[in-house]
Amino acid sequence: MLRSILIGLVAGARAMTPLAVVANAARTGTLPADNGAPRFLAHPLASLGATALATYELIGDKQKSAPDRIIPPAVIIRSMNAAFAGMALSPRKDRFAAAAVAGATAVLSSYATFAARMVAMRSGSQFTTGVAEDALVVSAAIAAARAPLPDVSAPTRELAAPR
Repeated sequence: MLRSILIGLVAGARAMTPLAVVANAARTGTLPADNGAPRFLAHPLASLGATALATYELIGDKQKSAPDRIIPPAVIIRSMNAAFAGMALSPRKDRFAAAAVAGATAVLSSYATFAARMVAMRSGSQFTTGVAEDALVVSAAIAAARAPLPDVSAPTRELAAPR
């Protein structure tokens, strides 16, 4: 579930980045085995479209006219994208729980990252704070997409009690 939480945190700051990272990972075959991603994500057009939307969002976020990320439609979109990405990054058996966790995390993250950005903009410009936020968000999204799933099939070793 850590991957779902991380992608939810990302979605709270950038709505389209989780979808773009997951689509690119699906296209390149770097999603973990037994993932919950639908097959269409691996299509080059899905990857290209998601990346274009994410790029547009990264650029648009620096504009004065950019809407706040906490307006209801934005929070809903962030939550839905996070749920989809969380599902795609999780094992098939956990996909529904992962979607719920990622979606809920995105809602909370929307408000937390908005508050953090407003505080940061007291001493920096919208552009510089946005670029710093982008670096954190893209790095976290890539980490979430590339993190290996734990091997639950491996036998566990119990530590022997000292004598």
